[in-house]
Amino acid sequence: MTPTATESFAPWRDRSEASRNRWTVTATRPVSYDVALCDGILDPANPALLRAVPRGVSPTARRLLVIDSEVHRHYGRSFADYFERHSIPSATCVLNCDETTKHWGNVRTVLQALDRFGIDRRNEPIVAAGGGVLLDVVGFAGSLYRRGTPVVRVPTTLIGLVDAGIGVKTGVNFDEHKNRIGTYHAADRVVLDPAFLRTVDRRHLSNGLAEILKMALIGDRRLFDLLDWHGAGLLAAKFQRDGRHREAATEVLERSIGGMLDELQPNLWESSLERVVDYGHSFSPTLEMRALPELLHGEAVSIDMALSTLLAEARGLVTATERSRVLRLMRALELPISHPLCTSELLISALGDTTRHRGGRQRLPLPVGIGAARFVDDVDERELEVAGESLAELAKNG
Repeated sequence: MTPTATESFAPWRDRSEASRNRWTVTATRPVSYDVALCDGILDPANPALLRAVPRGVSPTARRLLVIDSEVHRHYGRSFADYFERHSIPSATCVLNCDETTKHWGNVRTVLQALDRFGIDRRNEPIVAAGGGVLLDVVGFAGSLYRRGTPVVRVPTTLIGLVDAGIGVKTGVNFDEHKNRIGTYHAADRVVLDPAFLRTVDRRHLSNGLAEILKMALIGDRRLFDLLDWHGAGLLAAKFQRDGRHREAATEVLERSIGGMLDELQPNLWESSLERVVDYGHSFSPTLEMRALPELLHGEAVSIDMALSTLLAEARGLVTATERSRVLRLMRALELPISHPLCTSELLISALGDTTRHRGGRQRLPLPVGIGAARFVDDVDERELEVAGESLAELAKNG
């Protein structure tokens, strides 16, 4: 017997009385994005940027380029020439981006530019070219506009290449809290070109080295040794892969990026709050925001790592010799190890905020020697006070 139209579309009739007003929806959405390290992407003969579009989309699809004002000064014409050479229709939105402007106002500017451009939310990507702040802002806007617009990330700073540009988190600061509002929104492509570092100043290169050092301390002794041997030279050479430091630059970048992606991939949405990549990010968010604009992100992370190293030493996890090596390398990389605002009061407040952020537990990553880490949940106020005082003394005595 052929069912009637009504019978065909009434599966609820087969449900029990108790379950007719209760449903469970289960769905999965795979995440896949490519991260490519290559040189000279603004050379019209290089197809990397041309092909940086969502899968199945034409390489000549329109793009909205959202670019940091300083990057635009150096490379705006080159981006325009590249798009023109490949017959790619485009428009440009220029943002002034640093930690002081990482707020809703810049997100709104990007959203307005998207609306004016009339972007196709499935087939026309945003190209975000800038440092970590711009990538976070544009990623946030892309996640919001029409509930998800494709983004291609082109990091132009070292911290963008090895950290901010390759994960899925987006966000802006809110009410004096770092990255308090944001989303998870994976880029469709990430194109990493160290050539952009030629125009990055020395302090911002050092800023990015803090995140590379973080990866070394929590899980890669070889990377630490490379930084110890070549860090100062890489800083001077701006990580260019065409000179005497080219082999070290390539290995340091590849180990940093690969190590970060290995840590992120199993836990992209942070379903587990125990993340070793949070090393250096327990006290630094509060310190960075209080010191704004004096401290860069990586500088605050460096101070956090120095403090955490002293906490680990006091617990017998790090030897005095290892602690000395770590602090000596921080200085060689031109990173700070202390700051006048790093008081007991600030550290206690920061740990309280971090504990709330991590589900009511400290989940504090501490180094175990050089190249490993473990989590602790029982750091007390006295430990923080002693570690802070010791760090200030070490910083004062050089």
